[in-house]
Amino acid sequence: MRILVVQHDSELAAVISGCLRRIGYDVVVADNLTDADLELGGTVYHALVADRAQPDGDVLRLVAAHRRAGWTRPVLMLTALDSHAERVVLVEHGADDYLVKPFNTAELASRMRNLCRAPVIPDPASRLRVGDLEQGRRGGRFTRAGVPLSLTVTEAAVLQTLMLAGGALVTRERLAKDCADEQHQPESHAVDELIGRLRIRLGPPDLIQAVRGIGYRLVDPA
Repeated sequence: MRILVVQHDSELAAVISGCLRRIGYDVVVADNLTDADLELGGTVYHALVADRAQPDGDVLRLVAAHRRAGWTRPVLMLTALDSHAERVVLVEHGADDYLVKPFNTAELASRMRNLCRAPVIPDPASRLRVGDLEQGRRGGRFTRAGVPLSLTVTEAAVLQTLMLAGGALVTRERLAKDCADEQHQPESHAVDELIGRLRIRLGPPDLIQAVRGIGYRLVDPA
């Protein structure tokens, strides 16, 4: 999972990014709001960790703007204030959780694990699309080039997880959770077998790219 850290203090940025990388996240650091806005607009990020006070303004302005645009990923805010009023402001502007500085890196790791464990709920008015593969509004049926696909519940869950990743790599461990209802031992070859079935159901050209030993991603062949 890719995390964007917005932090202008280089030493604190190094501490945060080091902590998140150690627990398995891919981390990119932006040291101002302008760069952070460009990153969020052009790259798929699965969560945001942001210090509220930035040299070029309040990061809440950035978070609120992207929330209005439909960005639903979890946001962990870092703040120097620990008050009821501050907590209300953070939540009202789109934060999912917060940490008061100074904080312990173990707590940072725990908060991020909890935030990233929660499922991302897509905008009910939106459609998921990769190339000519599409899922209809409100989690509707999948179609390929306009032709409805016949999928099992588990196949649909795995395909939706891949589509929600927006082209980012999804680990086999993550996909195994979607296979758990169908296979009693998701740590076996259940994921690979299910991906094989999905490839057959989706037909050519192949949309599913394997990263050997790690996981899968959806790619637009065009």
